[in-house]
Amino acid sequence: MCVGGKKRICVVAASPLTVRALLWEQVGLLSKHFDVTVLANWGKEGPPPLGSHGSVRFVSLPIERAVSPARDAWALARLVAFFRAERFDAVHSVTPKAGLLAMTAARVCGIPVRTHVFTGQVWATRRGLGRFVLKNVDWFFARQATGVLVDSLSQREYLIAHGVVGAHQCKVLESGSLCGADTHRFVPNLQARREVRGELGIDQDAPMLLFVGRLNYDKGVLDLVDAFARQPGSLEPVLVFVGPDEAGMMGKIRQRAGKAVDRVLFVDYTRQPERYMAAADVLCLPSYREGFPTVVLEAAACEVPVLGSRVYGVTDALVDGVTGLLHEPRDVADLAVKMRRLLVDPCQRKVMGEMGRKRVVDSFSKERVNGAMLEWYQDVVG
Repeated sequence: MCVGGKKRICVVAASPLTVRALLWEQVGLLSKHFDVTVLANWGKEGPPPLGSHGSVRFVSLPIERAVSPARDAWALARLVAFFRAERFDAVHSVTPKAGLLAMTAARVCGIPVRTHVFTGQVWATRRGLGRFVLKNVDWFFARQATGVLVDSLSQREYLIAHGVVGAHQCKVLESGSLCGADTHRFVPNLQARREVRGELGIDQDAPMLLFVGRLNYDKGVLDLVDAFARQPGSLEPVLVFVGPDEAGMMGKIRQRAGKAVDRVLFVDYTRQPERYMAAADVLCLPSYREGFPTVVLEAAACEVPVLGSRVYGVTDALVDGVTGLLHEPRDVADLAVKMRRLLVDPCQRKVMGEMGRKRVVDSFSKERVNGAMLEWYQDVVG
């Protein structure tokens, strides 16, 4: 239902972190053309007040990432009631749990435009019954949607090959990515490089490897520290983990570091990842599964080469041998060899970093990607 001449869109995500880190500027742009409501599990802190981000309205609803049939059923009922009362013209969901609940509720309520964005598959690394169930959950809510967006070309091929979506049903906007990179915020910054290294007690000339993201098993963080521990001590590299420890990984990482444990550092979640990227020499992402890792684009925009696993999504975000190096997933030996290649060759790192920034500016800027999302909604909503 139009309000003040504007069509109404509800964006649904389970985590406030997803909204702040990935969707903030996108919903701001959409709000200039549509009446936008953002629904997430804002928790005890509550949602941001109206007016804190243009004309975007924020609403809290207890959608949880963990599976809980009773709580999920309650959240679904709340969503149905909310959608019936608000009568949106479109519902847009990001992340699996939000997709399942929002697409189902929107279909029940007859909302005409229902769009889900796939950003990676939890079941890609699972086996047995768990994989079967999670894969079919994706299949189910994809069919509740009127349109499916996928944030990378290789992920789209993966979903089609596994029968989750049809080729006619899903689309990748521009060259991929959920929100692109802010090429004005993520830039080479010598002052930040000096300050961060000073804060962490890292020598200004020491090669610094950086991981930015949630510390969990599927991100390959144990493979990363195993490969790091194999590097010659004469190189004196430093490995910095920036992000929340979701699965008690910090202690395991320290144990695996062995003699190199004094050169492994941890920083909790930060709202200024660009400072740590500016201080780094190589970003590492040895993940077992990804959709399209925005962190790779952000590092590249800072002229930092990326060492990443050869899995769908990562292969879209970096060009092997040009903007970084790819290693085989779960292969610590290959990861260690590629890591050393970058550690011992600062000239190669410099060239790759420059090429990475150029690629991001040309194809993956936030203006380009978010503009494509706006065009999508102008087309499907009107």
